[in-house]
Amino acid sequence: MGLLCRHDRVLWLVNMTTPGERQHYAITLVDTLFDHLPDDWSVGLLYDIACQLERSCVKWGFLEQERLRCLSFAILVFHAFGHGWPCQCIYHPRKCKGFGLCDGEGCERFWHSISKLIAYLRVCGVSFFCSFRQRINLADKSFYRTFYTAPPTVYTH
Repeated sequence: MGLLCRHDRVLWLVNMTTPGERQHYAITLVDTLFDHLPDDWSVGLLYDIACQLERSCVKWGFLEQERLRCLSFAILVFHAFGHGWPCQCIYHPRKCKGFGLCDGEGCERFWHSISKLIAYLRVCGVSFFCSFRQRINLADKSFYRTFYTAPPTVYTH
């Protein structure tokens, strides 16, 4: 996960160690950003699930109130249509003040630009292949036990 500025330049990257998008990665990036900015600056945050992130920050106090007041949340343009209508009305960047024509897809463009540095089929390593073969062997053994080692059923009239 990364934090990019308005002109799609990388500010910070986070090494994600768990699958899926966890909110603590985004909160850590926002905290790091505010540590390097003056206290009176306003920040607009475009994030896939900005609606949930804002609710969590307000409900659980993940960000300090001073930082939360300087922060405005919006959903990425192409992700907004996957959200409900009320969410689109509140968090769509075209409806929020200060976002201009930003689409928020700079991080996607960055990942695409470095995609040649990432190996293809990185999931299909030795451990994946071994577990796949083990599942096939277990399936074969259970099939063999079911059909070839079961005692024959004798019906008497």
